[in-house]
Amino acid sequence: MNKTKILIAGLGNPGQEYDNTWHNFGFLTIDEFQRQNGFPDFIVSQKFHALISEKILDDKKITLFKPQTFMNESGKSVKSLLANHHNKIAMAMLLRGFIVIHDDVDLPKGKIRISKDKGTAGHKGIDSIIKTLKSKNFGRIRIGVRPTDYVPGSRSLNQFVLKKFTKNERKIVAKAIKDANEAIKMILEEGIDKAMNKYNSR
Repeated sequence: MNKTKILIAGLGNPGQEYDNTWHNFGFLTIDEFQRQNGFPDFIVSQKFHALISEKILDDKKITLFKPQTFMNESGKSVKSLLANHHNKIAMAMLLRGFIVIHDDVDLPKGKIRISKDKGTAGHKGIDSIIKTLKSKNFGRIRIGVRPTDYVPGSRSLNQFVLKKFTKNERKIVAKAIKDANEAIKMILEEGIDKAMNKYNSR
């Protein structure tokens, strides 16, 4: 019997200059999921323009991947990974098991929200994926990065998300990554609808 296939993408920008920045919450979350669940080290896949790690977990074949195309072209990596699934039925099945983790400037720092079949809300990485797949029918774990003292129009949020975490912010970051990993596990074990009910009511 074929195992259920789950694809989990953490979005971010490659390169040391982007390490430990708010825009790389997807990378950080998926790194922690890999560590906690004993996945093998990420390997470079030129074919898929990504770092990839795979493992059978609870009878599911789970592929973790981190696009290396830079955030605004995340869809290029996703398209490469799904290129062998041209059949519409196969693609629909994969999309039901597709989860994307990313930062969200519409949410306060550290806040977790889960959604599916939603628009981009201005996120360039999600916009790239939706345009490439021609579908928004996939799950998303959104991690808030909006500064608590942000005044609309006072400064660019785009500049903020590329800043490094300060020492005082690391507790918020660690808690958000912990919550996001718990959300991933709940989605895998109980489904996205139950996870949405739990995390979106907080």
